[in-house]
Amino acid sequence: MKKKPATIKEIARKLKISPSTVSRALNDHPSIGLVTTMRVKKVAEELNYEPNQTAIFFKQRRTFTIGVILPSLSEPFFSSAISEIENVAADQNYTVLMGQSHDDAERELQIIQTFRKHRVDGILMSLGKNTEDLSFVEMLNESEIPIVFFDCVPKIDAVNKVYSDLSSGMKEAIQAFASIGHQNIALINGPENLLASQERNKAYRVALEGETLQYDEKYVVNTDLTESGNIEAIEKLLAIPDRPSAIVSFNDFVTLDVMKYVRQKGLVQKKDIYFISYANYPLWKYMENPPMGSIEQDPDKQARKAAEILFEHIGTKEDIAPETVVFKSKLVLK
Repeated sequence: MKKKPATIKEIARKLKISPSTVSRALNDHPSIGLVTTMRVKKVAEELNYEPNQTAIFFKQRRTFTIGVILPSLSEPFFSSAISEIENVAADQNYTVLMGQSHDDAERELQIIQTFRKHRVDGILMSLGKNTEDLSFVEMLNESEIPIVFFDCVPKIDAVNKVYSDLSSGMKEAIQAFASIGHQNIALINGPENLLASQERNKAYRVALEGETLQYDEKYVVNTDLTESGNIEAIEKLLAIPDRPSAIVSFNDFVTLDVMKYVRQKGLVQKKDIYFISYANYPLWKYMENPPMGSIEQDPDKQARKAAEILFEHIGTKEDIAPETVVFKSKLVLK
């Protein structure tokens, strides 16, 4: 039969001292002498004593856990992000609880409610592409659970958010295309409701103007980021009589789908058509014919900063003004 862990009272009985003295000694209280503290800890080790975490959590009003909600851990972008989050959490002696929304708004809300029920001390979150209802922000605020958004952030003010400035990378991408003679440059964008899609579209127009190239709405198509949606988007562009010779796409996974499709149609990448995408997929370097370039969004830096902001809120009872941190994106040529 498995022996139950020892309690403070058992240690106290063995040493013939009060339970309160044992408790103080185990927590290195200055009122307890060094000899007594050493004796208590020695007996605690012998009896295989384990602190009652529930009691500690109740006393400190913390669970020493944070929740992280991401669209999908299978994406290298988020794999890099979670590694940095776990590093920051480990430095704070915290455990990370993970939840994947898979871009399902209902599932995302269920994860938030579960984290709230289990009293995580804070939440880090990248919004799913279908999330429109943000009422959970107020719910968490009422429960005194701070939340920091990163990468895909809401359009609302008064929340902590860390994201990448997509315009700098877009400007470099359009410049790179224009420098080798491309004039019909298209954009395969994400869902229209996403803030990231709106920012890409705006940056695309501004970047074209900077190269004295005409904006034409027929060269902008949207995808729901599914494989079928990506194929439908490239089909629309290839059906244009004066089809684009260069395309900026929403992310590397969109690019993988459309590159496969143009190959099947007999088009040669970097000859008949050129691609630049967002996110800088780390496995591009292992491919024989990667896109012309990809735009780095620094998921590790975003995640680290978001985690640091979260722990600032967890570590204080004072009201801290919401913070917005923006990292510049940059083109990486392949």
